[in-house]
Amino acid sequence: MPASSLNTTYFDGVYRASNDPWAFETSPYERAKYEATLAALPREHYANAFEIGCSIGVLSQMLASRCGALLSVDASELPLKTARARLAPYKQVTVRQMSIPGEFPEGEFDLILLSEVGYYLAMEDLQRARQQMLDQLTRDGHLLLVHWTPVVHDYPLTGDQVHDEFMKMAGPDKPLKHLLGQRGETYRLDLFQKS
Repeated sequence: MPASSLNTTYFDGVYRASNDPWAFETSPYERAKYEATLAALPREHYANAFEIGCSIGVLSQMLASRCGALLSVDASELPLKTARARLAPYKQVTVRQMSIPGEFPEGEFDLILLSEVGYYLAMEDLQRARQQMLDQLTRDGHLLLVHWTPVVHDYPLTGDQVHDEFMKMAGPDKPLKHLLGQRGETYRLDLFQKS
């Protein structure tokens, strides 16, 4: 496994090889996971949501109607052309190129979604990003993590390592409360609320 976070160049290469490298538009697995993701959200509506790693915007589109404002970002600019076209009818959605933790938006969010992104970060960068999320999450705001759990040797971390790192911040006298934990055959979902 690499010791450093995967950078924009890595993702540009992936998207040059395929417009939809993970089959977000067509995969029954992705569709079922997206439905589980949306079903896990306790509120029907969020005032200001932040989606980290939107890719071509398939999940963003499903999430948009539940958000007063949604900022969807990806490390690579290449998939964002597709995302912007898909999300153009949703005036409350902003799509931006942004690579966490080196870049992080200002403002507060009552929902932060980290889906299939955390394992691209080295542990130090994941911990920095985790703190940024905690700082920008509103009191009682929700933080939802969803990640593939099998080992991928190109990635610095596994999905379980990502989720376990956030679990360290949950519990009595800690900043997060763990509301929900689910395991699919090959993915893990954990929902937190800021105390």
